[in-house]
Amino acid sequence: MSQDIRDFATPPCELLALGEPVHPTREPAFGDVRNDIFASLADLGYRSIALETDRVAALAVDDFVRHGRGTLDTAMDEGFSHGFGALEANRRLVAWMRAYNEGRPAEERLAFHGFDTPAENTSAPSPRLHLEHVCDYLGIAPDLADLLGDDERWSRQEAILDPAASVGAGPAAERLRVIADDMLTSLHARAPELVAATSRADWFRARTRLAAGLGLLRYHGQAARRTEESARISGLLATRDALMAQNLLEIRGIEAERGPTLAFAHNSHLQRNPSSMSMAGMDLGWHSAGSVVGALLGRRYTVVIGSLGRSGALGLAEPEPDTYEGLLQSRATGWGLASAAEIASGRTRTDARPETGYFPLDRALVEAADAILHVDADPAAPGGEDRA
Repeated sequence: MSQDIRDFATPPCELLALGEPVHPTREPAFGDVRNDIFASLADLGYRSIALETDRVAALAVDDFVRHGRGTLDTAMDEGFSHGFGALEANRRLVAWMRAYNEGRPAEERLAFHGFDTPAENTSAPSPRLHLEHVCDYLGIAPDLADLLGDDERWSRQEAILDPAASVGAGPAAERLRVIADDMLTSLHARAPELVAATSRADWFRARTRLAAGLGLLRYHGQAARRTEESARISGLLATRDALMAQNLLEIRGIEAERGPTLAFAHNSHLQRNPSSMSMAGMDLGWHSAGSVVGALLGRRYTVVIGSLGRSGALGLAEPEPDTYEGLLQSRATGWGLASAAEIASGRTRTDARPETGYFPLDRALVEAADAILHVDADPAAPGGEDRA
């Protein structure tokens, strides 16, 4: 195995996806490995990173790392969603990016992006703030207040979990979608005058805010569908990943002239094959963001899937030697990268409890990946010998 990302970041790759098999709030070990890999990629000409966090919120982090606006504390408090601002590895990443950019010309500075929506699986906020921002930018004043109503009626869990309580259907929701779509047309039709009056950065920021508002309207629209429950929930997961894919493609459009991008998120969002999971007795399936982006970018999209050996945080002991994780564990010291073809003969691990949130490697995941990042998170975990 290797710790040299150059083996897997070769042209024509322009979007390198680095996955983790469990969220960092449960097992943070992948964060520091990601930071080391991104530092190596910066030396290879990569100029941006995109994390699984709200794209609009992440603008505050980018303002800090590229332009020195605000403080590190403010960037961490305001620039992350889903609780990811509290992670020490993310704080170290943001601080390192700011230090790296200090004194460099604008075209060489590293950019920070989020590519997620502000929604959780069971809740999604009102699109009001995003739509109002774009109205101000365009200098228009449609009557949004009556159509939107109180923000709380959008953000409560019932609005997502119960189609009868959703605000995503009906005349008001349909009118909001029409207004937002018209604003998107106007934003592009008036781009020359808007950019001249403001800047390209302001125009792209307005488009980002509008995409977020439209995404929330679409997410709430899916929540309102009165279909069989597993189909409705699968549709919500598919909608979120479709919005993630759209964000990744837009980020690549913005960054195309500056260099490739590293994307870091859960395997289920970045994998090239469709995603699936069981929840509340339902078998759910949907196209991941990675499968969408991979279909559209082809060989310009490279996928490195995350694998976990031992983890004290999750109670994971030494994996069985014939599992995918076991085959990798026998060859890694701390962490390492391997071609997916090197472990094609493994089997799926069975010692991970579902409540830990760890998704073991399986054949479909491995066969659709280009490489595997294996991390031994805890050399002294139960059932294993300390190899440090």
